[in-house]
Amino acid sequence: MTEAQQPENKGQQTRTVAELVEYIQALTTEIQELYCLDAIPWVVGYSGGKDSTATLQLIWNAISGLPLEKRTKSIHVITTDTGVENPYVAAWVRNSLKQMKIAAHEQQMPVQPHLLQPEVKQTYWVGLIGKGYPAPRHKFRWCTERLKIEPSNLFIRNVIRASGETIVVLGTRKTESTNRAAIMAKREIGRVRERLSPNPSLVNSLLYTPIEDWRTDEVWLYLMQWENPWGYSNKDLFAMYRGATADNECPLVVDTSTPSCGSSRFGCWVCTLVNSDRSMQAMIQNDEEKEWLQPLIDIRLEELDIDNDREKRDFRRIWGEVQLFERNLDGEISIEPIPGPYVKSWREHLLRRLLEAQTKIRQTAPENMRDIHLISLEELSEIRRIWLEEKHEFDDSLPRIYQEVTGEEFKDPRPGADLSLLGSDEWSVLEEICEDDEMHLELMAKLLDTERQFRKMSRRIGIYESLEKCFATSSRSKDEAVRNAHLKRDLKTAVEQGDIEKVKQLTLADFSAPNEQPSQPDTQNTSKSADNAKTWSNMKFKKKQTKA
Repeated sequence: MTEAQQPENKGQQTRTVAELVEYIQALTTEIQELYCLDAIPWVVGYSGGKDSTATLQLIWNAISGLPLEKRTKSIHVITTDTGVENPYVAAWVRNSLKQMKIAAHEQQMPVQPHLLQPEVKQTYWVGLIGKGYPAPRHKFRWCTERLKIEPSNLFIRNVIRASGETIVVLGTRKTESTNRAAIMAKREIGRVRERLSPNPSLVNSLLYTPIEDWRTDEVWLYLMQWENPWGYSNKDLFAMYRGATADNECPLVVDTSTPSCGSSRFGCWVCTLVNSDRSMQAMIQNDEEKEWLQPLIDIRLEELDIDNDREKRDFRRIWGEVQLFERNLDGEISIEPIPGPYVKSWREHLLRRLLEAQTKIRQTAPENMRDIHLISLEELSEIRRIWLEEKHEFDDSLPRIYQEVTGEEFKDPRPGADLSLLGSDEWSVLEEICEDDEMHLELMAKLLDTERQFRKMSRRIGIYESLEKCFATSSRSKDEAVRNAHLKRDLKTAVEQGDIEKVKQLTLADFSAPNEQPSQPDTQNTSKSADNAKTWSNMKFKKKQTKA
């Protein structure tokens, strides 16, 4: 008998092909019995990849073997479109769902496919370009929860709300990684029966993992030897994986010396948790017809650099406060501000590059892909709203950038979006008045726009707190804001250590700093020093005292 075993799975018990066939027959019976046991609906996670395809195919084939009168329980198939998936793979999945819906109707199967999407305010580009969140990294992985987990969990909660409980079917396997195997082993402790585990994140739901102990070669063997029941081509899926492998080889594993393409992974093309999207790079390398994807790789490698982005980010956190951290630089400890969101100029640059890539792809992609949207009109509208209302950037640069890149007028679907008292003309005047003082410009813009936002309210409750917040976050220069953060940090340390003299000294320094007279500016360096800088709020209060 031919055995299928991968080098990375040497410690796992091998199964012959005949044993795999017998095992699949046993799994089919198990699935049918579990399905007929109760009225609990199923939710099958489907990404279009090999594991989820094999899992859904097992479920479909098993349930189709039941008589029609027993196919009464809904099987929801859910796929989450993050908006930043590999466009080629995303199109594959969307077409698969369409075919699945047709086949389910024709075969009288209780399968209901659903294409889920994150809320517009939670999408990748709204976070990155709108709010200025830095590209995700291991210590700030803000994308997965928003783009993938929340849409799926919301759907599952709605099913639970309607039916009381649900069974979630996943194509996870222990051989995917050591970490995955450890997580699955931990879940096994609380199992209510074989392969049914409580869902740790959602009450009243159980996890069912029918291919948990399959090897990669067994997944491919099953997909190649069993026909896809909803009429989609598993051979095309195999070819897609092969094209995403650097050496363009993806053979069926027949012995321990044969490599497999099973490690190929399709994910978000913007992902900064890996060095690069090797699957997309391999696609381009192996197929000239996919060279239209190159602009995406260029953006990922050239613009989303998480190792050298400090100069592109604000010195304050997103709420406007300076926070310090200890940084190890070549063995020396340096206390520096934690970088915050991307600054205005870099957010505008990222938007421009994204629209340029979208425009180029629409010109060079195959006919069936030329309606592609790297960023949706709804996302652009939300980004514009954030820039205008939350960041007070009333120069309203998004429509201008959109028209410059695409040659088309930006038509905002949000009602009343184009009605504003302040615009680019007022911003230009303000820039001239502030004479390249970025913090002064920011403060004045915030004050003016805050007043604009409150002007139509019959009761302007909260306006003083909002204006005070403008001064608290934007009235100090960078040097003075950092110096003030160091002073607070030193004062806190002195209090914790009980150093009364140090507390007195730092407190007096805090009160005397605003009254210090500025020295003559250095002709070689026009930036103000931390010791001599004055805040706009201090100048304001000093003028009041002088008048009194």
